[in-house]
Amino acid sequence: MTAMPPSKSESPIQSIEDLRTYLVIAMQIEHATIPPYLTALYSIRPGSNSEAVEVIRSVAVEEMLHLTLVCNVYNAIGGTMANTLTSSDFIPTYPAYLPTGEREFEVGLRGFSPDTIATFMQIERMQEEAEDVPLVVARQHSCLGMLPGAGEGRQSFYSIGLFYAEVIRRLFELCQELGEDTVFCGDPAKQISQDYYYNGAGSVIVVHDLATAIQALRMIQEQGEGAPRGHRIYAGSAVGDHALAHYFRFQQLQLGRYYQTLIPGSDEADAPDAPTGAPMNGAELDYAAVYPIKPDLRLADLPEGSEVRAKALDFQQRYSAFLGELERAFDGAPQQLIPAVGSMFRLRSLADELVRTPIPGQEHLHAAPLYTLT
Repeated sequence: MTAMPPSKSESPIQSIEDLRTYLVIAMQIEHATIPPYLTALYSIRPGSNSEAVEVIRSVAVEEMLHLTLVCNVYNAIGGTMANTLTSSDFIPTYPAYLPTGEREFEVGLRGFSPDTIATFMQIERMQEEAEDVPLVVARQHSCLGMLPGAGEGRQSFYSIGLFYAEVIRRLFELCQELGEDTVFCGDPAKQISQDYYYNGAGSVIVVHDLATAIQALRMIQEQGEGAPRGHRIYAGSAVGDHALAHYFRFQQLQLGRYYQTLIPGSDEADAPDAPTGAPMNGAELDYAAVYPIKPDLRLADLPEGSEVRAKALDFQQRYSAFLGELERAFDGAPQQLIPAVGSMFRLRSLADELVRTPIPGQEHLHAAPLYTLT
């Protein structure tokens, strides 16, 4: 029996201001996945695990797209970008729970390993629903209880997709209640368009009304966990192609086999959890070809005055500067987005130096990128 969707009074999103708050949380969610993905990627020794490198890299790049899409929706409904990405609590202290409020698992900054793949699949996990139930009505039923220590009305969501489904549902209802012109009151000059996007993965969507906002948010849902119906392993119609969703990209590494791509002119595709494509080298992943980085590295783990501590601080400062560049790009200077993303890619050489460096006094463990000073 399908449960009835919660009423407006049961939703944590009661107003446009609440909606803006939840979109800031969405920014935190999208970003919270990036340091774990990048750290695992950096930990892989050059020339090894090429398929894993490509999977993790492709997902990390698409998380940047998701962050951009969320910011476009936020700006479209009159959000204020100042002190969002640069807020002192924007980067979580790892290991951390995702900002969805779910408390079943924590996400850490770890080297590439089977456990790391399993955690990444938890991040991108889905909630199955009957195919004949509309996405925005059924999948919003995700509240598992109040967040510990959170404000009144803040709730927990089983998956990132369910979090967005509640945002979509209330966005739709607020437009019905208040009118689209009232809800979509933001400055169009703050939108990131394809002209300013770095073209790393997918297409950015300029948001100016309910239809484009829902398209952007559904793209995030489907790129992560798959389409709501039909070819579930793919990102679906919101994306416009048959790119494999993040969950299933990681699952290929876990199972050691590719999913079967769609045959041209055919509706056939592999079912979730049952890839039938060619074996991948993931069946022979070399977990020994990974630098032994210290899990969830803190600044206090690195001796005062050491060269590796100075490099870790340099990385942290550059990463903070990168977030500041992004914030400015999303706050009316879209031309700065491509240089900002370039700054993120330039961090790779410094990260490579860190993961190759043993920690003084703990030579069996190596350093790792440092994202916060805590």
